[in-house]
Amino acid sequence: MMNRRTFLKASAAGLVALIGGGGALYSQVPVIPKRPNPDLEDAAGWISYHDGLYRLVLPRIEMGQNIATAMKQIACTELDASWEDVVLELHDTARPGLKPTVGSESVQLFSEPLAQACAALRDAIKDGRRVGEVAVEARPRDQLRFAQIVGLIGARSEMEQGRAIVTGRPLYAADMSRPDQLYGRVLRAPASLEIASRPLRWNRGAAEDVPGFVRIVEDAGPPLGQSQGLGILASRPGALDLIAEALDVDWEIDGPHDRTDIQAALDVDQHLAKKDLPHLAMAGEPEPGAFDVDLRIEIPLAAHAAIEPRAAIAAWDGEALTLWAGNQDVFYVRDYLAHAFSLKASQVRVQSCRVGGAFGGKVLCTVEAEAAALALAAKKPVKVQWTRAQEFALGFHRPPSSHRVQVRLAGERVTDWSHNQVSSHIMFTSAALPAWMQRGTDLIVGDGGVERGMAVPYQLGRARAAYQAVRLPVHTGPWRGLGAGTNGLATESAIDEAARRASADPLAFRLEHIDDPRLAGVLRDVGAQSQWDRSDQSFARGDRRVGRGVACGIYKGVSYAATVAEVEVLPDGAVRVARLWCSHDCGLVINPDQVKAQCEGNLVWSLGMVLFDALPVEEGRVTAETFLEAPIPRISDMPEVSVRLLHTDAPPTGAGETVMVSGPGAIANAVRAATGLRPVRFPLVPETFAAESASAASVEPS
Repeated sequence: MMNRRTFLKASAAGLVALIGGGGALYSQVPVIPKRPNPDLEDAAGWISYHDGLYRLVLPRIEMGQNIATAMKQIACTELDASWEDVVLELHDTARPGLKPTVGSESVQLFSEPLAQACAALRDAIKDGRRVGEVAVEARPRDQLRFAQIVGLIGARSEMEQGRAIVTGRPLYAADMSRPDQLYGRVLRAPASLEIASRPLRWNRGAAEDVPGFVRIVEDAGPPLGQSQGLGILASRPGALDLIAEALDVDWEIDGPHDRTDIQAALDVDQHLAKKDLPHLAMAGEPEPGAFDVDLRIEIPLAAHAAIEPRAAIAAWDGEALTLWAGNQDVFYVRDYLAHAFSLKASQVRVQSCRVGGAFGGKVLCTVEAEAAALALAAKKPVKVQWTRAQEFALGFHRPPSSHRVQVRLAGERVTDWSHNQVSSHIMFTSAALPAWMQRGTDLIVGDGGVERGMAVPYQLGRARAAYQAVRLPVHTGPWRGLGAGTNGLATESAIDEAARRASADPLAFRLEHIDDPRLAGVLRDVGAQSQWDRSDQSFARGDRRVGRGVACGIYKGVSYAATVAEVEVLPDGAVRVARLWCSHDCGLVINPDQVKAQCEGNLVWSLGMVLFDALPVEEGRVTAETFLEAPIPRISDMPEVSVRLLHTDAPPTGAGETVMVSGPGAIANAVRAATGLRPVRFPLVPETFAAESASAASVEPS
């Protein structure tokens, strides 16, 4: 898309407080997101009553997890109102701040405050009050209708906004439009965002000859990382690619980056050869000596691959800015834009839109700032939507990780466990934090996102888990489940290998090391679902080798999942997942259909992690531009899936990421059962598992 003559110049690294572009100055001190937990005073503002209808302002971002449906079920149940009598609206930043929609926390943190507010409003109306404010006083949880599992709780209901989706109503930012709207894009250098770059010269005349060209904008807003862009505006979206090509921009790049070899930068064994890794997730001290299981596991960079590339519309009215955005944290967007454009927070209003997938990837202000800068220059509303190539090149991604997992056995018991991991940042993402600030977080607290899932839910004797995060030329950050998916893949592979070395049944071996009854419950249930005890773990089906694998885990200490996978391995080594069984326990289930949908989505991601997910990187930048270069699972790759929900009297927790702890491990373990080869480098390469390789004991990266 962009040309790509580039000019490199050497520059000394240093602390720069401000960056100028086209006359503007933008601070490099980051805006810190606010994460307030909801209380009853907040909840009182989510529900109101007027002219016979209830108005529910959704306090979360709707991004396909259908939290709008679940929240409306709670409201209808607590209010004793019909579905049609409760009108749902998406929130904007004109109201008090809300916690970003992350971490599978929506039902866990917001259901009871909403139920309390609805119960107070119901009682006020019953007492004859129709106007004024209603004080919300906490009542015992067992007095709330939603906790009694009545009404719509635990029932199937119409999907909120479902009719609007299938009839084509504009719910997503990409579908919105404003009168007299222009279309914009900010072009950036084909280089690492960690390297300062800027447009040097371009062919204005050729761009002006493109039908639909409006103007070039040199002040294209705050840099992304250290990349200053060049803005273009058009009267029609189809002209943007043609204008970008005609401009033929020459870029000045202060490079190259000193860590372009990402695999070498993360090599866990090289780091361990120098010193112990600095941050602990488990603080035991394994005894010295040889281990029975010793795995080196490599997991690459991966994209979020949301179906809707991020989009925003910006419109200025004097010094007031309004945006429509598909973002997981519109209050952060508001604060970022106020900071970047020297406005008061009250001068910026961001209207949330339904999001076509986010998975942690749409928590920062990117396309929104580009739209605001272009609209300011155009003095008209401007829509900006990234292309798929921009999503890959400019977004942050799941960090690659390098793991060394070692296990020592005494009979069928694990006595010593060691897990060392080197990865890149997640919670303290390099997409938001400058290097100097990230060095401080590395020194003081580490990165809880990288750590997530390293503390395994087993009784393992002397267990130690340590990690280090390394800043890379590609930006990394939150991805579905943070580190829980990749750590689960590594640790469940090691537990499975330990069971095999002990000549023990992998499911029974896990149960022997579990003391959490809810985790044992999902593991036993998935065994019953899949008839584990009555099925061979490996056998032949024609010329295909078939294997079954199991894995389990706990997400954030509150939600439980176990998975059994059945795979078929073709003679050429290609792996097909044939069946997946999953058992899930997230406490009280508001809408079983939607919880099952979340589990199924996690299983698709699990399949992707093992068989597909990888982003190619050259010279410190992502080079993929389409799903051809960075494939994701297709419908034809989907197996038969069975999900069973365990209903308990525990309060509701999260379901959006839980199965990431068990799905990838189950699939990898099934491949091990089918082939006798331990998968250790992902995604799997078919040639490694071809029939003639089946006699090998393991596959270790060199």
